[in-house]
Amino acid sequence: MLTKIKDFFKPGIQIEQLDNYLKTPVIFSSEALIANEYYFNNYEWAEEYLKYCHRSESFKTRWGAAIGNCADKIVVDIGCGPGNIFATLAETPKILIGIDVAANSLVMARQFKYIPVLADAQNLPFISEFADIVVLNATLHHCEDMKRTLQEAARLVKPGGFVVTDHDPQLSAWDYRGIAKLLWKARLIYYRIIGHGFHKSGNQQFAALASEIHHKPGSGVLAKFFKETLEPLNFKVDIFPHNHTLGSEVLDGQTGKAEFKYRIGNLLSGRNPNAKENALSLMCIAHKRDKQLTT
Repeated sequence: MLTKIKDFFKPGIQIEQLDNYLKTPVIFSSEALIANEYYFNNYEWAEEYLKYCHRSESFKTRWGAAIGNCADKIVVDIGCGPGNIFATLAETPKILIGIDVAANSLVMARQFKYIPVLADAQNLPFISEFADIVVLNATLHHCEDMKRTLQEAARLVKPGGFVVTDHDPQLSAWDYRGIAKLLWKARLIYYRIIGHGFHKSGNQQFAALASEIHHKPGSGVLAKFFKETLEPLNFKVDIFPHNHTLGSEVLDGQTGKAEFKYRIGNLLSGRNPNAKENALSLMCIAHKRDKQLTT
């Protein structure tokens, strides 16, 4: 594993080559990061996530359209988990590096041709400008410092390459107010009573929620966050608000329709659920300009 990507590491980085993944130091730990590590180090939970999350046709066509043909590309997947994006796309880039803090998820990602590296998304151990494509799916909202994480991702992109993020909550859609906020908080008790929901135990649910530090009312991302972070770094930034029912149509400006419970949440918060600023997620596709084009 190390032989294929050794030239991409910063000089002096401590790299431990284990049987199934490479390990580098994690500097910026946090309660959310520890919770994320705990959750995805549980094989049962990680396998469940791999089987059921991000497996829809809409996810596949949206990401496929965003990335395009990557057979001859160097791709870095930050927050790869057990291999979600490329397990769904079923494509193999020239080099596919997966970054995560959960060792057992990285072991699982190897089956999808990832070169797994345990590393800190807020302090990546790689040199700058070596990757053609950097992807982050449902990653930023797990990180304490979302801006630093996005800057680190952008740093890896070579001129002419691009970074894609998706499935981070749009703040303006998740900023529930009044009765909507009360109902959102009460949903956890309701799920436990009726035994409904993705998480099958209180412990699993607690760990998942603790890891999603920016996925709650009053938190999330906005279009200006991506633009203000990436444009000064010489990126052309395109933002595509969307709900989770649409695939490649998202890149044509369509948003789709949110599930009923999210529509009700926006209505009870006094907002139009059909407005783009109230779509659940933002997909960001940012292309790094060639250096010779800058002044």
